[in-house]
Amino acid sequence: MNEKASRVEEATIVRSANVLSRIGSSKPMQVLLGRTLGAYLRFVRLTNRIDLDPPDLYERCEPDRPLICAMWHGQHFMIPFFKRPQDRGAVLISRHGDGAIMATACERFGLRVIRASGGEPERMIERGGVIGLREMLRALSGGENVALTADRPKQPRIAGMGIVTLGRLSARPIYPVAVVTSRRITLGNWDRTTIALPFGHGIIAIGAPVRVARHADAAAADMARRAVEAGLDEVHQRAYALVGGGDPGIELGALRRAT
Repeated sequence: MNEKASRVEEATIVRSANVLSRIGSSKPMQVLLGRTLGAYLRFVRLTNRIDLDPPDLYERCEPDRPLICAMWHGQHFMIPFFKRPQDRGAVLISRHGDGAIMATACERFGLRVIRASGGEPERMIERGGVIGLREMLRALSGGENVALTADRPKQPRIAGMGIVTLGRLSARPIYPVAVVTSRRITLGNWDRTTIALPFGHGIIAIGAPVRVARHADAAAADMARRAVEAGLDEVHQRAYALVGGGDPGIELGALRRAT
């Protein structure tokens, strides 16, 4: 795809997204759009040659199941790709209207949806996060893997303490996960959302698990939070390199480190 065609396609997607945000406030429309998104993601999954990094990825994870799958927010459309048909999994999705569309799409992949917002523990009550945390803990204790984006709301590539709190209370490992494709469109929004395209090469990659001690103090918890950030940065750079490109959100990580 040449640069001009890419710009035209990105502009079309941005305009479409703006239109969808206006018309997608009704429940029936959200369900319709979610089913359409789910069908599109399934088509992308089927038409991309997907490799694993490492090749024995799922075997390596097996002893740690159920586990916590951490992703950067700009990759949220790719969350269903990590799940195999035989896996049991739940995903945390915000209560925002756009979240309803993604929730329906995830359900098409057999993921159980937990509707709540993440972020910092001190804001969980006002954002419904206490319910979300409780439901994620219940899912993990019941043998379900749990997937969620690690970054704070509107603060891309800055991991919040919510995912660390989940890891501490559940005693389950946090695995940094990246799912990328060679053919994609990257939006110029706050989290550099990537939209995968069909007929390319995909990579599902994991990083080293981050384990949070049950009685971790504030310093240890912040160290774990930084380890999640570093792990997600590393696994995204590795995955993008394997499909022949650079991480489009790398400057967001650089900005975080600079501040």
